[in-house]
Amino acid sequence: MRPVVGPELEYFLLEPAPGTATGWRRSPDDVDGAGYSVGLRADPGNHLLRTLRHLRDLGIGAVTANHEYDSGQHEINLIHSDALDAADRAFRFKAAVKELARKEGKLATFMAKPYNDAVGSGFHLHLSCEDEHGRNTFDAPSAPYGLSDTARHAIAGVLAHAPALAALLNPTVNSYKRFGPGSYAPWLIDWGLDNRTAMLRVPPERGPGARLEVRLGDAGANPYLAIAAVAAAILLGVQEGKEPPAPLEGAGYDPEKAPVLPMNMPAALDALEADEPLVEVLGKEFTSSFLAFKRNEVERFARHVTDWEFTEYAYHL
Repeated sequence: MRPVVGPELEYFLLEPAPGTATGWRRSPDDVDGAGYSVGLRADPGNHLLRTLRHLRDLGIGAVTANHEYDSGQHEINLIHSDALDAADRAFRFKAAVKELARKEGKLATFMAKPYNDAVGSGFHLHLSCEDEHGRNTFDAPSAPYGLSDTARHAIAGVLAHAPALAALLNPTVNSYKRFGPGSYAPWLIDWGLDNRTAMLRVPPERGPGARLEVRLGDAGANPYLAIAAVAAAILLGVQEGKEPPAPLEGAGYDPEKAPVLPMNMPAALDALEADEPLVEVLGKEFTSSFLAFKRNEVERFARHVTDWEFTEYAYHL
């Protein structure tokens, strides 16, 4: 099978704010009620349209875009293609957006959760598989939900390996501050039919458009590692013939309905190390190096005194 991937990424646009703690604020920082829209009300500087025209000229394959839920937050979707090409274009997309923002004296950040009072930024992967004749292997009109055995096994593979996938699709200490109740990010291991509260959503299209949307990742993920890891989990699910549980009914975010993902980076790294089948596919040398680098990141963060600690303790102790 040949994996076909369509990336969609969110990011925040920031402008200089001298005298503030970080030196940056959302640009603009006062847009309310304009989520999932386009135009000057949500984007008075016309950043999104200008960026889309540059991306078009660069041949990166941006196809749709909108202002996201929070002030200064945008989402741009890329056309689907072979997995490696999709990763190449996602990498170039992130570099281009950041460079275009710098040219205008601003900062575009794909950090998972840059603000306490804002939702995080996601990196969703739309993924299907084609056979040697170019046919979509996930489509089966006469099967339940219109999904083939291959599609069900693929779903089961992603769910089974989700704790380990979290380490690669949510690869920073900050990533896990995007999870939790009220965050709109998926933090339970579940799947649903056109259900945007599930970790894995199956969009309603069938035929050539049959696909999975893996909503686990945040925008800080490395596109190459994220796509490779999800493809590996799908491969394992298909090889093992796993079956998924029943799809989520209604709103998600109920930990009594589904297992909880790792809620911090050390737990995710432990899950990756323990997932021997996934490690075997991704490569033991790669995985051991990744774990070493990321555990060092956790250790450095644990020794760092944050602004929260000063505010919480300095005046009272």
